[in-house]
Amino acid sequence: MKLAQLKRLQRIVAILFLGFVSGLPLALTGQAMQAWLVMDGVAIATIGFLALVGMPYTFKFLWAPLMDRFEPPLLGRRRGWLVITQLLLAAVIYFLSTLVFAETPKLFAACALLLAFLSASQDIVIDAYRTDLLVESERGIGASMSVLGYRIGMILSGGVALIWADQWQSWSRVYAVMAMIMLVAGLFSLIFLPAVKSDVKHLASDPKRELLGFAALVAGVFLSIYIVRQLFVFGGFDVESPNKWLQLAYILTSIAVALPLGLLAARTVGFATLNQSLSSYFSQKSAWAFLILIILYKLGDAFAGSLLTPFLLKGMLFSQVEVGIINKVMGIWLTIIGAFLGGLLMMRLSLFQALMSFGVLQFLSNFGFYALAVLGKGAWGGFILQPFDLGFVSIAEPSQIDALLLGAIALENITGGMGTAAFVALLMALCSNQFSATHYALLSALASVGRIYVSPVSGVLAESIGWQSFFLFSALVALPGLLMLAWMRLSVDKISGRATGV
Repeated sequence: MKLAQLKRLQRIVAILFLGFVSGLPLALTGQAMQAWLVMDGVAIATIGFLALVGMPYTFKFLWAPLMDRFEPPLLGRRRGWLVITQLLLAAVIYFLSTLVFAETPKLFAACALLLAFLSASQDIVIDAYRTDLLVESERGIGASMSVLGYRIGMILSGGVALIWADQWQSWSRVYAVMAMIMLVAGLFSLIFLPAVKSDVKHLASDPKRELLGFAALVAGVFLSIYIVRQLFVFGGFDVESPNKWLQLAYILTSIAVALPLGLLAARTVGFATLNQSLSSYFSQKSAWAFLILIILYKLGDAFAGSLLTPFLLKGMLFSQVEVGIINKVMGIWLTIIGAFLGGLLMMRLSLFQALMSFGVLQFLSNFGFYALAVLGKGAWGGFILQPFDLGFVSIAEPSQIDALLLGAIALENITGGMGTAAFVALLMALCSNQFSATHYALLSALASVGRIYVSPVSGVLAESIGWQSFFLFSALVALPGLLMLAWMRLSVDKISGRATGV
């Protein structure tokens, strides 16, 4: 094998590995944590609100400039931040494993929030590393490998974890094991990841000014949250009210006010790298239209998946083992099919064609869970899965496998893997190499808006209208993204470098 081919293989393996470590902690503040809380008897609406610990994923572009601007000594700009975030993730996941929500709910939520912050920070570096490492011809297969690794990580922490929790009768032990895996990942990154060019000379701003600007941003955010709270109290609203809709309105209003005031404070004081990177992105043609497309494209998928674990465990009364086996262990093969199929098809399709065709399939996949909610458990029969031992996971007793659940999960995994591969390629195409960390953080943050902020809405909505109407609604909200994509066809073709000429 030629040296160039070996280096290309090394780059692809690195992207696969980083996809895995990106997906691993995500489920620990998502599906795995939801299952843990369901087993502890926490209410669905409360679980929905706890999804807001994922807020750092939607704000990560605010501190991404610091990771563009500053370079950890000895390790390099990208690899250094990777090692630091992964080792800190290992420590926080282990600490979370020692907590019980019922005993210390605020500490549990704060620790989960810190976990999400570190995970989002790791994603900032991974996304920038991938954008810097891959040449343009490798972005399709690179996006596919990234999605594949990401899904495998989520399968381990969001699926296999359920089987371990059922067998060990301990979610704390599961989280401790995940901490050890993340520790090993940090050591692997330190030793084996290929280096990328690290050039911060174009970012010649004063480091002290950068830190002062970031401090002003944080102060602006907290000041705006305080102002909103006082306005609610002045208006006669009890922000501690048990009314879930009022709590939801208060939280979303605080977020809506905090972001612009924080950015205004940063611009006023002089957070140069953030200001320059945002100006660089918004100087592109159709910049705002692409931001809207990014939010809408995955919205239906976000609604359907936001409370999937509580729906299956509490709504449909499937066991943790059955959900773990079907949703993740079997899902790994379906995800591999989807990711590889998406990558192969993207070698023949334009970016627009891939986004549209895969988006339509994602829209249709929502009806699988709607059918499950309408027809119920056992509607299509099923089969018995005999005991197995794969080394890292095993079941000692035969397990019932529901055919309709398997079909719905299969459709979601395959189409989700295909759609995400195309979506990642779109985000990379929109990034400038000069500000790759901040640009990708901004775009992927907006992509996660649906996943994070629909969860509290979903919890209240599901309790109000029921699971059947909820999944029908999740399908309908996927349509605006497809319409927006159709309207932007020429713009998508242009930024992908594969314009159709029509």
